[in-house]
Amino acid sequence: MKVHHLNCGSMLKIEPTYDGPPPLHAVCHCLLVETDTEGLVLVESGLGRDDVRSPLASLDPDWTEFAAPELDFAETALSQVERLGYAASDVRHIALTHLDVDHSGGLPDFPEARVHLMAAELTAALTEAPSRRYRPAHWAHGPRWETYEEGVGEDWAGFSGVRQLTGLGEEFLIVPLGGHSAGHAAVAVRDRGRWLVHAGDAYFYHREIAAEAPHSHPLMDIIQLDAQVDAELRVANQGRLREIATRTAEFTVLNAHDPWDYLRLAGAGG
Repeated sequence: MKVHHLNCGSMLKIEPTYDGPPPLHAVCHCLLVETDTEGLVLVESGLGRDDVRSPLASLDPDWTEFAAPELDFAETALSQVERLGYAASDVRHIALTHLDVDHSGGLPDFPEARVHLMAAELTAALTEAPSRRYRPAHWAHGPRWETYEEGVGEDWAGFSGVRQLTGLGEEFLIVPLGGHSAGHAAVAVRDRGRWLVHAGDAYFYHREIAAEAPHSHPLMDIIQLDAQVDAELRVANQGRLREIATRTAEFTVLNAHDPWDYLRLAGAGG
């Protein structure tokens, strides 16, 4: 099994809260996993080709103005899959942390894939759309949804209701991680003896889960606080993520938009 770190959508430029690293564009951090028996598995889908081609038809204008996406065909997941020598049909599974616009935009580019997510997230999206966060264009093609109910599953690493993704091996888990959205989850991938835990938007900045003096990013926190549906649950889940992030031999925790984490992990090959 091989894991690739992809940026599937550069957005507004942000500065770190400490000296050293340069300002960087926020990213849409996705994972592309080459499996031995189940083809390609995409964790998150970022912004897709329709978003780039027709942003006014696909994306919310207010979100687009604030997020300032680069809208680059080369950054779409499909373009990066093709550069690796694969076709869209080779992506057989897509696991989403949630259905926000910058996580689900690539779904139409992989119409044959099974799309895994929490049932509560799909219900909220179908009920609330169209909205700033949920865009019907991203699922108008009729995805092959594979949904997971809350409260069903096992305890794992301090979290409850954890399930193996249907049709995949024990290396792929969906971890309920509510707070940011109605059915937000993490997706965990077992890679080379440790777990890569893609925590989506459970936090936005790597310093939020630091062992010492954790703190948020002032700009990213505006987004985080505006989008949350359950502040208490979100903060509690951040605490659980902080606990496992300190166990570096077992877990690598990442989020969807932190560019410094993305560069660190992409440069290190995971």
